[in-house]
Amino acid sequence: MPIFMDVHIVPGVKAKDVAEAHRLDLLHQHEHGCNCMTYWIDEARESIFCLIDAPDKNAVAEMHSKAHGLIPNKIIEVNSNLVEAFLGRIYDPTDAPVSNNGLKVFADPSFRILLVTKTADPVLLKHQFGDEQAGELLSAHTSIIRKNILAQGGREVEHEGSGFVVSFSSAAKAVDCALSVRKELPSSIAEQIDLRIAVNAGEPVERSEHLFGETIEFATNMCRIAKEGKIAIASAVKELIAEDIFQKERKYFLNLLPPEEHLLKLLFSKLEENWQDADFDLSDYCNATAMSSSQLYRKTIALTSLPPNSLLKDFRLHKAKDLMRKKYYNIAQITFDSGFTSASYFTKCFKKKYGLLPMTYLELLH
Repeated sequence: MPIFMDVHIVPGVKAKDVAEAHRLDLLHQHEHGCNCMTYWIDEARESIFCLIDAPDKNAVAEMHSKAHGLIPNKIIEVNSNLVEAFLGRIYDPTDAPVSNNGLKVFADPSFRILLVTKTADPVLLKHQFGDEQAGELLSAHTSIIRKNILAQGGREVEHEGSGFVVSFSSAAKAVDCALSVRKELPSSIAEQIDLRIAVNAGEPVERSEHLFGETIEFATNMCRIAKEGKIAIASAVKELIAEDIFQKERKYFLNLLPPEEHLLKLLFSKLEENWQDADFDLSDYCNATAMSSSQLYRKTIALTSLPPNSLLKDFRLHKAKDLMRKKYYNIAQITFDSGFTSASYFTKCFKKKYGLLPMTYLELLH
């Protein structure tokens, strides 16, 4: 059966109340074909996350409704291996204390600090430097980050060819890990692989249908603007680390303020919604963000170093590469699926940005 994680937002929630609700879930789980695996509770953020093996989302909601009446705010399907990688467990803590009435009572938050690194596309690195040198460059990044993940007690969630996603319970350790990677990796290698680092924080289920989806997405977008070796730090993370430490290492950080974060999320959410629409242009971007063209131009350059049209074009080119990796397309199909109207213009833009023709990139992939 699939596995689901749900979230309940309950003002004033306490660990003992959740333990009792979980007991009631266990009493009713088999009536709905469910298996309640465990839960996480964060009293400070007033949130509860349940992990349940169930036939479908309706079974999860119906079980909770009958057991105690707490209907989930959202339910998503998850991979248990990913849950364990992010949160460290998929069953109740073995050392949880037991109350006088036999309940396991524990307050184990699911809030995590995520360190995300991004490098240049390995295919492009191999094209530029050759297989051997590109492999050595990426291997240097991999070995240094894994050494520091271990030293700081992080959990490696994902390692694709172009970067890592690492989960931490401590903001200080996540930032220390990022700083150590930044300092230990020779600047020449960091520049050659175009290393970007961002640290964000969040909970496993928010608006996205993916586990920690919004937290990872925003960290990825922060990586896009983290240039000159800076580590992009979300405001939620900065609030959790000591001010003296932040000030001491300030030269390494790109610290986004809440208004800048709001704009960055807005810019990229509109790109995500409209990148395949060839008719989406600057005027539509202005309407979508409720800004005049001059405001949008000024704020976008200040935040991303690119004017809006260039940001849109770069985003489409990045998505075009994603399409190529997922399926073997012909160039005409890629052109129109990525929001370009002319194959010749798409080819020209691709060559200018990545240094090779789209067809050459496809051949290197496949």
